[in-house]
Amino acid sequence: MSIKQPNRPYAVFDLDGTLIRWQLFHAIVDKFAKSGRLSTAQYQSVKDARKVWKNRTSDKSFDDYQTELITAYQIIVKDLSTKEFENVARAVFEIHKDQVYVYTRELMRELKTKGYLLFAVSGSFSHIVELVANYYGFDDSAGSIQAVAEGKFTGERDIIQFDRKVDKIKELALKHDATNKGSVAIGDSMGDLAMLEYVEQAIAFNPSRELFEYAKAQGWKIVVERKNTIYQLTKQGDEYALGA
Repeated sequence: MSIKQPNRPYAVFDLDGTLIRWQLFHAIVDKFAKSGRLSTAQYQSVKDARKVWKNRTSDKSFDDYQTELITAYQIIVKDLSTKEFENVARAVFEIHKDQVYVYTRELMRELKTKGYLLFAVSGSFSHIVELVANYYGFDDSAGSIQAVAEGKFTGERDIIQFDRKVDKIKELALKHDATNKGSVAIGDSMGDLAMLEYVEQAIAFNPSRELFEYAKAQGWKIVVERKNTIYQLTKQGDEYALGA
């Protein structure tokens, strides 16, 4: 049995779009839709919203796409058994588990060698968050919880977003006797803002426009990974310097 080491610093990682190159919740909804859990018309609404988002014709296109996905999932979850969900979560995990960003993957390894505890905190469902966390050697994780009754989902959910991410970080830090001193967080969207503000070292990775502007105002480190090149923006005085 390993001995718990108190007062270790921690690093908390968002997963969707930060470690994993795609959105795990989106992939789960897609998998269910293709298996017949949505009607043709319902699935077409999801695909239409996704197309608008990919075409970047509106600043709110991603939010609109997300709304369509949530609506679709509320249809899917009716009478959905936990076993069915676990099977789909496992299938999505197997597809996406190695499709990760180089920067965040290497950052995890670097911080681990420095003695950091690694936490994965994600709005995706805990079933698949745990699979990813175990696969990459995170020390602990937290994801959105779905209520269950008699082996089936009720549709009620505890979504881990915004300030709720900070609540989970506090719980994990207390559980592992971790210290906030030197703490690190990395995320890609405004949904990660609260946890980025909470830690001592915030990293905005491939940030949305809103997070990019906010990160610049705060002087946070900004990292962009495109193809096989990683660009780091670091504040120097009143300006940001670009490095690769």
